[in-house]
Amino acid sequence: MHPWKALTVLLAALLVVALSGTTPATADAPAIKIENNATQPVFSRADAVKQTVFVEVEGTDSDNDGKPDRVAVDILRPKETDQGLKVPVIMEASPYYAGGNDVPNHPVDVDANGIPLPALADARNKLAAEPFDSYYDNYFLPRGYAIALVENLGSGRATGCPTSGDRNETAGPKAAIDWLNGRAKGFDAGGNPVEATWSTGKVGMIGVSYNGTLPNAVATTGVEGLKTIVPIASISSWYDYYRANGGVLAPGGFQGEDLDVLAKYVLTRQDGQAACGALVDGITTAQDRITGDYSAMWDARNYLNDVGKVKASVFLVHGLNDWNVKTKQFAQWWYALAKRHVPRKIWLHQGTHMNPFNLRTAEWLRQLHGWFDYWLYGIDSGIMREPQADVEIAPGQWGRHASWPLPGAATVPLWLGSGSKLGLLPSPRSARESFTDQKTRTAEQLVEATGSDPNRLAYVTGDLPADVRISGTPTVSVRASLKDGASPYLTALLVDYGTDVRANGSLVSTGQSYCYGEGVPGDTGCTTLRTLGTAATPYKIVTRGWLDVRNRHRADRTEALRPGKEYTFTWDFQPTDYLFKKGHRLGLVIISTDFDYTLRYPPGTKITVSPGQSSLRLPVVFGKLLQ
Repeated sequence: MHPWKALTVLLAALLVVALSGTTPATADAPAIKIENNATQPVFSRADAVKQTVFVEVEGTDSDNDGKPDRVAVDILRPKETDQGLKVPVIMEASPYYAGGNDVPNHPVDVDANGIPLPALADARNKLAAEPFDSYYDNYFLPRGYAIALVENLGSGRATGCPTSGDRNETAGPKAAIDWLNGRAKGFDAGGNPVEATWSTGKVGMIGVSYNGTLPNAVATTGVEGLKTIVPIASISSWYDYYRANGGVLAPGGFQGEDLDVLAKYVLTRQDGQAACGALVDGITTAQDRITGDYSAMWDARNYLNDVGKVKASVFLVHGLNDWNVKTKQFAQWWYALAKRHVPRKIWLHQGTHMNPFNLRTAEWLRQLHGWFDYWLYGIDSGIMREPQADVEIAPGQWGRHASWPLPGAATVPLWLGSGSKLGLLPSPRSARESFTDQKTRTAEQLVEATGSDPNRLAYVTGDLPADVRISGTPTVSVRASLKDGASPYLTALLVDYGTDVRANGSLVSTGQSYCYGEGVPGDTGCTTLRTLGTAATPYKIVTRGWLDVRNRHRADRTEALRPGKEYTFTWDFQPTDYLFKKGHRLGLVIISTDFDYTLRYPPGTKITVSPGQSSLRLPVVFGKLLQ
């Protein structure tokens, strides 16, 4: 061999080491294959090594049995890892792998003091709401990745207790990452020590809902080895999942669920009630369903507090119509990451609480593949030179943008006026207007009612002279008084009035089959492609916002109101990205009780609004709101 050729081979081998962190192939050690700046499927899913390791969570004994808690980690890795191949890990931690318990929700009809009236809501079937669709093994394992599924504390084969989102639960998957890097103890079923000699130590966490929330939580520990996270429909602050601006609030579709209900649902370990019952009962007391105030308990479940410790890159995904994990969860996390210049990417789609794999399969796999190749193997896949934000503005209509909120978004105020008008100029002489709270009609029923209605106020623009795009977090400020009742809620609804074909929250099969990876018995490695279901509707509630008026200054402090005294109440909507079309009308509807979300106090509270001193503020990217 000529000397220059030998040097070229040596430099190529060193480049593989530098970029991938793996040892170049020799006669005895296999290696990944890279073509077109991407890992290629050269390893067998069918021949993969299956392994279960019980990882010790050092310093955590949540069930007080005198021994460190343990989590069960199921691993699938290429058989070549037994021959010297070292690979990174795609990890999904979850409390749901062992199913869940049948737990009743809290009653939401309350008396004037907020005390529940005798009733029980339906139990929640989280597995039906949040299915786990595993495609990681079929697609990524053949490309040189190991897959690790971690059972969370208190669930399945793990020990310890579930505590719905605090540091105790974060410790489990963090310990699994430590074990992959040689910093924690792991054992097989027989109690024999096990080491992850096949691991490069580089981990990417991914998951949907609770499984997507855990990556956020673990990233805030700054654990070494966690290189990237892909949080999908995930929580950044548990307070904002079960509360809003001082008020008790439900996840969409699950009225009466709360932090303790979730803990009881996932408490599936053996002898769970005996080991963890007292701890879970403590959550019931501390969560406080009377005042809804922010407290130390909620603060311990607020990952924004430690966002400065995040070292991992973030590929964030969320549905703009997700009313389970609401959009504030992704937006406040995204804003905090942006301030700290964390490497990041975002997908926002028109779906609800769903996995992007089920929505835009081929493009999702292309981008996710490039993301993991870049962050876990160091391959210049080009993903970091692509636009940062993918936003679906209507079913199937995707745009790619430099960032989110869309560049150029500016706050535009609209003022409430007499005659149910919403305009660009304030009308300080507008007469006060009143409505009476009720507890039986839904927000949708109140929005679709025509003309005046005794249970709500509605303010609407004229026909829009052009398309109007908003992107970000709208806010509302209302000058109002409350008297003659018990409800402490003000609810604002931003409405698009105009018939259009809109996403209806469903997924519809196209009838086309798409094979994305290697199949094995019971798992074909194929899926049926789907699109968002649509329906023609006369209006759409674009976004909502809630306020407990007793928390008008701070979420952690309840302050009494003087009946009949006017106050200025200002609160946020859930963030959104939405296109109001030319000819439609933009509306603001104000109610008190939101039947599907808030507690339901006895009806009768009278709310009087001063329209001329009240306004709606929208983050407008382009378009004219009025002639």
